[in-house]
Amino acid sequence: MLPEISTSATGGQRGLAPRWRFLLVAAGLYLLWQVSYEGYIKPDGRFDAWLATHVAAGGAGLLRLLGFAATAAPGSVVLMMDNLPAVRVGAACDGLVLYVLFSGFILAFPGPLRPKLWFIPVGVLALYLLNIGRVAALALNHHYAHRSVDFNHHYTFTFIVYACICGLWMLWVRWYGTPAISAE
Repeated sequence: MLPEISTSATGGQRGLAPRWRFLLVAAGLYLLWQVSYEGYIKPDGRFDAWLATHVAAGGAGLLRLLGFAATAAPGSVVLMMDNLPAVRVGAACDGLVLYVLFSGFILAFPGPLRPKLWFIPVGVLALYLLNIGRVAALALNHHYAHRSVDFNHHYTFTFIVYACICGLWMLWVRWYGTPAISAE
């Protein structure tokens, strides 16, 4: 099956149907991400380490704000509660992949560019803050009910984070998404 050519959505100009454009742009962004991350960012490790230290520090700061004795030494990826290790933020949990996934969808989805320029940073910031909350909650979970940490880390919080990403995508589509025009 070949991509459909649409003329009605482009004011008489020929171009790819919106769904094909979305798929091609998304695939291109995914390929770019894989090459960038696996070839440069991951092997270098500095960006993941920087992000993980900030997430751990943010989680400790949130817990202190809520009245708990939490710390993260400068440059450390370990969040401590009552001077005991509670959570270690690894590269896989620093949120970078989620920020890229969210941004890639918004970039690939048809719609005006100007709103994308503010929606992507606001969405990434929301996901970053959600990740800090997740790390803080996991530290509390470890401190008070350590037997359920593994389950909550892999299932509960994964579901919550992806539900939030999906909610942000739905907001984007509802506010700015260009509806697909059926071929006649």
